[in-house]
Amino acid sequence: MNRDEVWQTIDHERASLADLLDDLSEQEWATTSLCAGWRVRDVAAHLALAQTGALEAAYWLLLARGNFNRMIHDSAVRQAGTPVGHHADRLRGMVGSRKKAPGITHLEPLIDVLVHGQDIAVPLGRDRPMPVRAGAAAATRVWTMGRPFQARRKLAGFEFAATDCSWSAGQGHRVEGPMSAILLSLTGRKAALPQLSGPGIAELRDRWSS
Repeated sequence: MNRDEVWQTIDHERASLADLLDDLSEQEWATTSLCAGWRVRDVAAHLALAQTGALEAAYWLLLARGNFNRMIHDSAVRQAGTPVGHHADRLRGMVGSRKKAPGITHLEPLIDVLVHGQDIAVPLGRDRPMPVRAGAAAATRVWTMGRPFQARRKLAGFEFAATDCSWSAGQGHRVEGPMSAILLSLTGRKAALPQLSGPGIAELRDRWSS
């Protein structure tokens, strides 16, 4: 995917996720997401902060005493305290804009909206198909980048291969499945394991449980 295609996909995913959020009940907002320790409400709030500016990010990082992961968590929880309707409104307000948080590429917002969209939809039983080409572009970025996923290091000894497109990464025990499940697995979502198969699946389950 070229840069324009990536941003067009981000726009579409943000708009469709905003529509999904409009339809959530109070109980669904409080549901535990696939993102460990985060409610659906917290995940939506995090996505609503995707265009945080450098000064605001620096302030939150200072409050978190330089701990990046804590900054991400604390800023999301703080934003989650606002009325839930604001999250969908902010997502829609980003459509058409290419602004992003400092220090990242255009692919990180794609990863965020694809993976966090599933973090929200899957535990709620909501159908949210992931565009395959976008999933492949996001998975390639996840595999090749370092923090926060460290996928290539954590999943060394496995070869991941998509069954719905021509995509693979890694070497070793083969694990196969749809691109969406592979992306979720690379980003640490154990809920994707039932969708995966292949000679390496038993070892992958052991790796995640250890």
